[in-house]
Amino acid sequence: MQLDIFSDTICPWCYIGKRRLERALQARPQPNLQLRWRAFQLNPGMPATGMERQQYMTAKFGSVERASRLYDTVTRIGAAEGITFRFDLILRTPNTLMSHRLCYVAATADLQDAMLDRLYMAYFQEGLDIGDATILASLAREVDVPSDLAAEALAGTARIDTALASDFQARRQGINGVPYFIFNGRFGLSGAQEPEALFHMLDLAREDDALQRSA
Repeated sequence: MQLDIFSDTICPWCYIGKRRLERALQARPQPNLQLRWRAFQLNPGMPATGMERQQYMTAKFGSVERASRLYDTVTRIGAAEGITFRFDLILRTPNTLMSHRLCYVAATADLQDAMLDRLYMAYFQEGLDIGDATILASLAREVDVPSDLAAEALAGTARIDTALASDFQARRQGINGVPYFIFNGRFGLSGAQEPEALFHMLDLAREDDALQRSA
């Protein structure tokens, strides 16, 4: 079974969705599951250096106060998944393209899941700027991404095309919010769904696998 998940590294619902997926797979293991995290940029027009956090919240949500109310809800839901969101520590909203590129090269070393977890923790729980190349290099070392791969991801080389292509593909498919799960390239599910909803889609994908094999 193939499971593709479009997400962004600064999307709190994607972090929650990842935890819920992990719970679903722990409760109902899926043999031979091929899982890929795919790049999606919530803010594709974000300057390369990012944006001051309060300026970003005002531009995106209308006011800092409205954003804070929304984040209070996210914080409460995140706590139920074992995530301690510290939005108060975030000083800048980064451009996420470089962090996506780092996830793509980490995948070639079987470290994509660990890299994504570290990025989420760094941004949402430590307030680190994951648009900063020096910080990203340090995070890559922590999860043992080979130094040559990390350097390639952070140096502006060709792998940028992979992340951009993933983002463009999502938009061509009509995806405008994340997380977005695609099972076997055929069945889509939007949002940070509870494990019960994921169980249904996993069963559907398994049935599809069986039908394809018997055809």
